[in-house]
Amino acid sequence: MEATALREVREETGLDVRIVEPVGSIEYTFLRGGTRIHKIVHHFLMDAVGGDMAAHDHEFEEVRWLPIGEATRLLSYETERDLVERAQPAIESLRARVYA
Repeated sequence: MEATALREVREETGLDVRIVEPVGSIEYTFLRGGTRIHKIVHHFLMDAVGGDMAAHDHEFEEVRWLPIGEATRLLSYETERDLVERAQPAIESLRARVYA
């Protein structure tokens, strides 16, 4: 899971990151071509260590840094907002360690 997460972040954002800790998973189902698909997405708190957001892939029109409150408001799904809110203590701890 960790290797996949690192690769996906690199491909989708252009950033090289290191995993700090897991923050939770979101599980859902959807239909594609008449087939029901069950998906589990594992999320990690990560620290950017290199790369360039200009190198993000075509899946996204824009990749940018946002204050956590603004990012949370922009998320489409309540499960994603809840996950970020639950991760807030770990985010603040990382911020304190990195920027101390």
